[in-house]
Amino acid sequence: MLWAACPGLGWASLAAIERHFGGLAAAWRAPLEAFPPLVGVAANWRERLDRFRARWGEEPLECWAAQVAAGRSVLLPGDPASPAALQRLARPPLGLYWRGRGSLWPLLARRQAVAVVGTRRPSRAGLAMAEALGRALAQAGWPVVSGLADGIDAASHRGCLSQGGRPVAVLGTPLARVYPSHHGALQRQVGEQGLLISEQPHGSAVCAGHFAARNRLQVALAGAVVLVECPERSGALHSARLAWEQQLPLWVVPGDAARLSARGSNRWLGRGATVLLEPADLIRQLGVGPLGSRPQSLSPTPALAGTPPGPGDAELLTALADGASLEQLCLALDKPAAALAPRLLALELAGVVRSEPGLHWRPL
Repeated sequence: MLWAACPGLGWASLAAIERHFGGLAAAWRAPLEAFPPLVGVAANWRERLDRFRARWGEEPLECWAAQVAAGRSVLLPGDPASPAALQRLARPPLGLYWRGRGSLWPLLARRQAVAVVGTRRPSRAGLAMAEALGRALAQAGWPVVSGLADGIDAASHRGCLSQGGRPVAVLGTPLARVYPSHHGALQRQVGEQGLLISEQPHGSAVCAGHFAARNRLQVALAGAVVLVECPERSGALHSARLAWEQQLPLWVVPGDAARLSARGSNRWLGRGATVLLEPADLIRQLGVGPLGSRPQSLSPTPALAGTPPGPGDAELLTALADGASLEQLCLALDKPAAALAPRLLALELAGVVRSEPGLHWRPL
């Protein structure tokens, strides 16, 4: 299930493998000699794949289970809970590793969130505006999507957190890494109050390109984008361009024309982006968000992925009682792990249960 963590294989290679075998599940069990030649992949990729499969065993479910045991939940391509906009990207993510409130995924799937982006080195006015936007969006019930970088990203997250809102941070590093390092407390708060998302598997090396690649994910999870301040060479401009191409509402906060940190964002005002002078203007245009006026009392959303808890889940929840391991559930319900694991994941995403170390689950 977690081909995303397979070393040396990118999305194009996995797509070719999936076409060749008719599915990644079949490919997992195929002999190495049956794999087609892959262009642009290291010559020893078959050997690396062999070692990877030997490590995780013949059942790919074990790979997902190991991620859950380590406190990392994973959203995979083809999962009904995966936002459709992600799969329409030119380079869809191989998997999304996440931590936090899974009940936010239905909102992100419907793009009921606002992305706030900008430079890492903003002016004081830019910082103040980003924080004010985070506060206003949280008060109106809108999840705030950003990248947890220095500057505008961090300010918008802090503003959102200050009002009990739901920040959504798309990271350029694996979930276990904190970058910049002084954002440890902020990243922890976002994971507790909102959602941390990364397409980088645990243990992946940190690369500059990963920070640029996350821009496409931020835009795909949002229904509108606000560009606060950025110079002429900035990843935030990439986010603005993606929003424009997808015909999403794009607001730009005008900056001092003499300030280099605002030249990139100012240019979008001449291209037709909407001028944003104060947060209240944005809220008047957006209206009340999906969390209403009560972002602090966000309730679990059992309808995630169109699979609300049913009679079978009631039996599963009864067996969980005060908590149970996967092995205990298999014995109690006389069902294999392959049948129970997808339901446990769906219930976790819906905010009905939570996973704990040791393949253990507990009702919320």
